Amino acid sequence: MSLKEYENLAQGEKLSLDTVLANLKTDEHGLIAAIAQQHDTGEVLMLAYMNDKSIRETLETGQVCYWSRSRQTYWRKGESSGHRQTLVSMSFDCDGDAILIQVDQKGPACHTNRRDCFFFTVEGNEVVIKSAPQ
Repeated sequence: MSLKEYENLAQGEKLSLDTVLANLKTDEHGLIAAIAQQHDTGEVLMLAYMNDKSIRETLETGQVCYWSRSRQTYWRKGESSGHRQTLVSMSFDCDGDAILIQVDQKGPACHTNRRDCFFFTVEGNEVVIKSAPQ
């Protein structure tokens, strides 16, 4: 199944969360890409992965929870650094293969201590580091 069958619903119509989660396109490990965006500035902060359990935990607690592919465990953003992400809203794209999480980011979002993870910027034939750690 997919979200395709629901794309012609009118504005304001509703689906159950269970229906949408059951129709997400996840990889073989049950993971889906999640983009974190600062809710008030539109700044794209990072890309991580979520699964059904981390999505539900995020919605229940308001504290963003991801699945760490490298550590193979749940990762509550800011748990050790204090640089927390508080959920403002969650949306799913039309194909059901990505999540947009609008957050209130406290401190840097990147493990390098930069505001965002997208600091390698292409300029012509070079890649320039666009920001310094905070």
